[in-house]
Amino acid sequence: MTSFIDMIENITADIYQNLKLAVEIGKWPDGRKLSQEQKELCLQAMIAWEMQNLPEEERTGYMGPQECQSKAIQVPNILFKTSTSSDTLH
Repeated sequence: MTSFIDMIENITADIYQNLKLAVEIGKWPDGRKLSQEQKELCLQAMIAWEMQNLPEEERTGYMGPQECQSKAIQVPNILFKTSTSSDTLH
């Protein structure tokens, strides 16, 4: 029996696309429904293949930079003045 890593190394781009489509629609190309276990194994194989063959931004689950939009806006500190100022609000 080959290992999971050996199996991933033998996946071609076409096989990857078939696995991806099967997970997306929940069916094999011949129309048979994937079981929950098959979906999980296909997804694991897809993710492992993507880690070896695709840049991070093209991988399943990639969400891009995760910085809050509010960080772009400077929010004034209303509780405390800067340390150079002698009068604080507390």
